[in-house]
Amino acid sequence: MSDTTTADAGLPIRLLHDRVLVRIDGPEGERRSAAGIVIPATAEVAHRLAWATAVAVGPHVRSIVTGDRVLFDPDDRSEVELHGRGYILLRERDVHAVAATRIEDSGTGLYL
Repeated sequence: MSDTTTADAGLPIRLLHDRVLVRIDGPEGERRSAAGIVIPATAEVAHRLAWATAVAVGPHVRSIVTGDRVLFDPDDRSEVELHGRGYILLRERDVHAVAATRIEDSGTGLYL
């Protein structure tokens, strides 16, 4: 089911080409530091990348599978709502990093 997803009980959706559909884990606004201090969304100091979970991938995606955590720039995103839930649609080339247990430590990764 790497290229098809069923959002809730709705119609199946197939992503095309190199698209990746992700869901941000948790609220986008506030975040916590490693020490547990709450940092409000209005306290942005520098440009910050975001982590999300891939829920579906297109047939031409080479280095991401469903369930991987991906790092992307939240300013370069397209938001979509499917059956009442918010998702973000990205191109594979807009993903900066992939975190998954299947990734080997010795590999250098795929250069896009």
